[in-house]
Amino acid sequence: MEPSSSTSVSVAAPNKTAAEKHAERMERLRKLHMQRNEARNSNHQEVVAEDERKKLPTNWEARKRQADWLIEDSKAKADAEAKGLDYNRVKLMKVSAAEADRFDKLKAKKKNADPGFSDYEAQTARQYNRLIKTMEPRDLVRYEEQKQKYGDAFYGGPNVVLQGLHKDSPNAVDKMVKDLEQQIDKRKKFSRRRTHNDDADIDYINEKNARFNKKLERFYGEHTAEIKQNLERGTAI
Repeated sequence: MEPSSSTSVSVAAPNKTAAEKHAERMERLRKLHMQRNEARNSNHQEVVAEDERKKLPTNWEARKRQADWLIEDSKAKADAEAKGLDYNRVKLMKVSAAEADRFDKLKAKKKNADPGFSDYEAQTARQYNRLIKTMEPRDLVRYEEQKQKYGDAFYGGPNVVLQGLHKDSPNAVDKMVKDLEQQIDKRKKFSRRRTHNDDADIDYINEKNARFNKKLERFYGEHTAEIKQNLERGTAI
């Protein structure tokens, strides 16, 4: 009986010789050595690059970005001028409405910047600069007259008595009174922040305890809200 055509005949693969197996192992070993050397060279390059970056100034990357931007901006401006285009219009075409609005707000803030003050020294400096702006131009003729009149006492000193030497003019007194009245009216427009809410529950015995309770409420208030409600209703277990 002849075997059917669907029956597959398996052919055994020829066994490799010891020399061929040795050659394959040596080839794999050579590839591993090559990969190790590539990784070693790559790590060495990264270490050198990182060491060079550490030696650079702290703002080197920002300065490099700014220099690259200036170069690109100069090239774009030259291209626009070569084509006879207005560079400002070309540049604005690439800016979105949100970015343009942000730029306008930054410009307005720089024009009318009010940094405020953080201590009494800065507050005094602000007051001094404000008063200087309201001063009238110096009268050099009157300045020389007072200088000749008072002599060494004109500049003052540790052993000079100035009381009674100078008499303020009525105009100067009126100006000082007007400035003080303006300061009083300006202070009336400010409202002092209240230290506590009169309608809030008093759960503290002093200011330190009140601050501690606020800190607890800020961190654990959402977790203890149900317990507080049960205690207030008297349904706590």
